[in-house]
Amino acid sequence: MTASTPILTFGRLLDNAAKTWPDRDAIIFPERRQTFAELYQQADHRARQLIGLGVQPGDHVGILLPTGMEFVEVMFGIWLAGAIMVPINARYRSNEIAYLTENADLVTIVTTGDVAEGLNFVNRLYEGLPGVSDAADPWALSIEGAPKLRNIVMLGEGTAPGIVAEADALGTTGNIAPSDIETRRDAVVGDDIAMILYTSGTTSNPKGCLISGAALIQNGRALAEVYEMTGDDSFWSPLPMFHIAATFPMAACFDIGCAYITMGFFEPAAALKLLADTKATITYPCFITIISDMVNHPDWETADLSHARVMNISPGLQPAALIEKIEAKMPDCIMVGTFGLSEAAGSVCSHKVSDSRDVRHGRLGGPLPGQEVRIIHPETGEDQPVLEQGEILVRGPNILKGYYKDPVKTAEAIDSDGWLHTGDTGSLDENNQIMFHGRIKDMLKVGGENVAAAEIESLLQEHDAVKMAQIVSAPHERLVEVPAAFIELEDGASATEEELIAFCKGKISSFKIPRYVRFVDEWPMSTSKIQKYKLRDQIAAEIR
Repeated sequence: MTASTPILTFGRLLDNAAKTWPDRDAIIFPERRQTFAELYQQADHRARQLIGLGVQPGDHVGILLPTGMEFVEVMFGIWLAGAIMVPINARYRSNEIAYLTENADLVTIVTTGDVAEGLNFVNRLYEGLPGVSDAADPWALSIEGAPKLRNIVMLGEGTAPGIVAEADALGTTGNIAPSDIETRRDAVVGDDIAMILYTSGTTSNPKGCLISGAALIQNGRALAEVYEMTGDDSFWSPLPMFHIAATFPMAACFDIGCAYITMGFFEPAAALKLLADTKATITYPCFITIISDMVNHPDWETADLSHARVMNISPGLQPAALIEKIEAKMPDCIMVGTFGLSEAAGSVCSHKVSDSRDVRHGRLGGPLPGQEVRIIHPETGEDQPVLEQGEILVRGPNILKGYYKDPVKTAEAIDSDGWLHTGDTGSLDENNQIMFHGRIKDMLKVGGENVAAAEIESLLQEHDAVKMAQIVSAPHERLVEVPAAFIELEDGASATEEELIAFCKGKISSFKIPRYVRFVDEWPMSTSKIQKYKLRDQIAAEIR
């Protein structure tokens, strides 16, 4: 690889940053920070642990950790070891973890014990993967529901039956030479899969998006270009590490040598203090749930946010009163928008900081460098005229390679010309700026999290009293959308709203649990389908 060849793998990206800017801050948490050199050293340490556990190049390694320095170290350790990182949503319940572990063919899971009150990852693994807790050999598991899983390692000082303790894993690293790590690191190429990211689809189970290192890193470079980022910037994002919108901005930062600032759990007062203390220049709250909590917090008025020059909040989609408060507090900060999805390694369209206010407050931006966007008629497949709505199609180096072990869904999503059919409805203006109008796919977006209606419907229909369940979105001031359930009961059966909500608790993530349950005797129908939009209108009118 020559100096002029762009780096397209995460192992090489961190190696280059550690050599070029060894003493610059790479990662900043409220109580802890690491330079690029320190992070590389710790990632190398984690890679050795993984190799000692038996991880081979190309193996799939799951991370079930809270957002913290250890997550970053393990993530880059996986990449230095030549393996593939599979982040596990920290909000997943035991059955969701079990599905991902089997479907993703995980060979190792890196986790920890108690995280917060009521949250213990080891207990969730025990519940989802029966047989772990009484395994004879934690180094060589044999789990019926997860045949590829060889071991689980628990970071920290604790121990747990059937799980390899970090102290024991440390004992395996002594015979691993530095050249072993370098060989594995440099054998990876940009087109190789770096991450399998599970995202909810319109089916009941999430799908594993195969994302290459090149897709994520090039998307990061494109973001840095439109934000005009330099090594003097610092990038604050409160999004969890298991989210795609944490990975590619981190790539942008590491590519130019600026710090990535984040926090374990979002809390508005702590976020405002962190922004002020670090003098962050790029702010990436993304979702209204985050920025509204900050703006409405008592500390908003006194926090020093004068260093922020860019905020990604998609102002055209937010309430005018919220935008007015931000502009009054931060008159020199440029608010930008974005359109993206997991299947496109995060972002597809974004504003440039040089775009006018009218453009930034009325659209979601144009295609990022290297990416193409089309709007087609959903039935004819023909390109739509300017400002006409249709399905959003995306093509470029950022597109997923496919869905893991699902060639049918892959063929449905990516056509023979390489266009990803997003299932989203949008339009383009005369300047190729995109507007988002909704989802063709039967999806909800609860506080920024994708939720498949079919998953909740399937669960509710397991209840003895439920004949049919339909899930639609209900408006919510903070989360934008929340699930609402419409239920047809079996003849002679009875159930209450409270009973069905309680039935869901503990079986799916809390944000997927219906906030409302309504009962119907007859469904609004088209020729052959339930007209969900009528159900959506009904619940919206009722709760307003």
